[in-house]
Amino acid sequence: MSDVVKKLTNLGKSMVKEINNNSSPTFTTKLRSRSNINYDESIGVLRLGDKREERTFINVSQARRFMQTIAVANKCKKFLNENSHTSIRGLYYQLKFSLGANLDEELFSEQGESNPLIEDLELALDVKREDLNLSTARKGVVAGPMVLKDKFAGEKVEIDLTKQGRSGWMIPSDVDNGMEIDSINAEWVLVVEKDAIWQRLNEDKFWKKEDCILISPQGQASRGARRLLRKLADKGLPIIVFTDCDAWGWYIYWTIKTGSMNLAYLGLDIAVPESKFIGVTMQDIKDYDFLDKLTITAKPIDIKKAQDMLSYPWINMHKEWVKELKTVIKTKKKIEQDALQGPRLSFISDYLRDKKENERFLP
Repeated sequence: MSDVVKKLTNLGKSMVKEINNNSSPTFTTKLRSRSNINYDESIGVLRLGDKREERTFINVSQARRFMQTIAVANKCKKFLNENSHTSIRGLYYQLKFSLGANLDEELFSEQGESNPLIEDLELALDVKREDLNLSTARKGVVAGPMVLKDKFAGEKVEIDLTKQGRSGWMIPSDVDNGMEIDSINAEWVLVVEKDAIWQRLNEDKFWKKEDCILISPQGQASRGARRLLRKLADKGLPIIVFTDCDAWGWYIYWTIKTGSMNLAYLGLDIAVPESKFIGVTMQDIKDYDFLDKLTITAKPIDIKKAQDMLSYPWINMHKEWVKELKTVIKTKKKIEQDALQGPRLSFISDYLRDKKENERFLP
């Protein structure tokens, strides 16, 4: 019996024991609200506090949610025993059934009801969603000198990330269970916000010339991409992030670095506080003359995001980032990564090489 199945079994046994003792069965998990999210400056990540919530079966206002939680736990145990996987959407449809032949009522009416309960189970059992055999959409690509060993659906596969062609290796939602890093011959990791820029650097064999692992989360990083970055950081590889010069691109960096509020319960499992930011920055407009002609007018929503980020204590504690955000707000300008292709397509490689060699990073 796996550790996760044991945890699920013990959860059920504890409830049966409560019933046998003429008590209402209860389910306890940490409170996932903004009021219970703290920035742990000692390790540089967002974490949940100690506030908890308890659901009981006999409480009329909690009975439905209690039953839903137990139904989710029961299905996940079934998936684990069968060694089968499904998406969180698949779980929802497995659970969408009638309570009885004479009752015109569903246990779940929409997926928005089941998703939060998965997170509750993660917290209550101290496991990750992927440990429950639940997956999400794949997102993100990788290329570079790294070999993975993947055991899935009864087969073992060796994946050489130097031989994935123009498309690279697609990052699955679960990079832990049945998957391990066999070897790495890289010195650092470059995270590129946009897939189009990743393709440009992959075509230029940037990863081969610069001895790095080249990753694109293709926008906001998924859980799988962030877990992979955490694993690479644990191997001692510096994580360097390259995004657009706007609040949205910079927020992608900060969710990689400190984690995000909606995933604060995963803490250091999914954050990389040691990561650094290489660009693009507002300072680059002064350092690279041609960029001044390639800026874009920031929209009100961009300005609002920059203002919001200034209010986050884990960001405004860094004077360099305060200066960048205030410059965006004042000038109402932003720059895309793509603008670095202005002089020539290969200039992006030169830009990254120059900034890295001179350690022109933001914290």
